[in-house]
Amino acid sequence: MADTRLFFGREVKSITKEFRVNEEIRAREIRVVDPEGKQLGIMSAREALRLAEELQLDLVEVAPQARPPVCRLMDFGRYKYEQSKREREARKRQRIVELKEIKFRPRIEEHDFRVKLRNATRFLNDGDKVKFTIIFRGREIVHTQLGEQLMNRLASELAELATVERAPRLEGRQMVMILAPKKSERSAAHAENENPSRGGQTVSQDR
Repeated sequence: MADTRLFFGREVKSITKEFRVNEEIRAREIRVVDPEGKQLGIMSAREALRLAEELQLDLVEVAPQARPPVCRLMDFGRYKYEQSKREREARKRQRIVELKEIKFRPRIEEHDFRVKLRNATRFLNDGDKVKFTIIFRGREIVHTQLGEQLMNRLASELAELATVERAPRLEGRQMVMILAPKKSERSAAHAENENPSRGGQTVSQDR
């Protein structure tokens, strides 16, 4: 019983093209399960195939290691189609978290600050991280406190949406800070579909 239950309900997704179907089944005797999961007992493979033909279904070996092997009656073509459809839908829902970059000058005007703040808000709402970069030119580098004040203001303005993943840090003539979206229902859904093997992508927004 334990072997067969693995292939009922949601776990039926474990069935793949690697499993033997119909005449590919080699065992002489098999335990047969109907499409609803009800056991029909042990019978010869030939008898089970005849039953499958009468019901216009396929016989699929779902637990080859069981003794005797467990086979299920199902519409295997329909199953493969539905499985392929589910995989396509899952791929559509997949989303890669990007690292968006927004650049500032230490003495940015209020209007420009608000425009960039709206961009950051949109990125965070989309589930992306945001890298804030303040560029110091010439003698501006002696006024790094202006950059720190600007970074602190950004973190404060976006506190409801994001947390500070990397605190403000001076890197040469640039100060960098990274904010990550909080785990809201929307961003959590994005995180579940994120593909960690591909990592993040950086997109610079210098507007």
